[in-house]
Amino acid sequence: MNAEAKLKELGIELPTPPKPVGVYKPIVIAGNMAYLSGHGPLKPNKSLITGRLGLDMDVEAGYEAARLTGLGMLATLQTHLGSLDKVTRLVKLLGLVRCTDGFDKQPAVINGCSELFRDVFGEDAGVAARSALGTNALPGGIAVEIEAIFEVQV
Repeated sequence: MNAEAKLKELGIELPTPPKPVGVYKPIVIAGNMAYLSGHGPLKPNKSLITGRLGLDMDVEAGYEAARLTGLGMLATLQTHLGSLDKVTRLVKLLGLVRCTDGFDKQPAVINGCSELFRDVFGEDAGVAARSALGTNALPGGIAVEIEAIFEVQV
């Protein structure tokens, strides 16, 4: 099943893609690779999910923030490519989790995005090499920031 059909089957409606808040492009295509800049958890009302895992957020809330971030990333891809069906595979995912020093469940948080991509693109094309790291600060106090590299048909 293709990605666009899978979105419909899963009942997923993508948000409006986020606009850059600095001097960068949300996506750059080089050859057959799409490099997505870091995206954050932007809610439909345009506010961001902020917080620190291990302090005022638990793993479940972080997971939802990462999933929301993944939806924004899919919206950026879809808008730029015209269709998610042009995605060949997810190659690399980097997830940053704003957390306390003692918090060590960054992979469980970033699974919110990873599982979304797996569900949309399938086990082979939607599961990538991945890093999930903790950090003490992210822009605007957002809970997570995620970037990715996709192989695409151009």
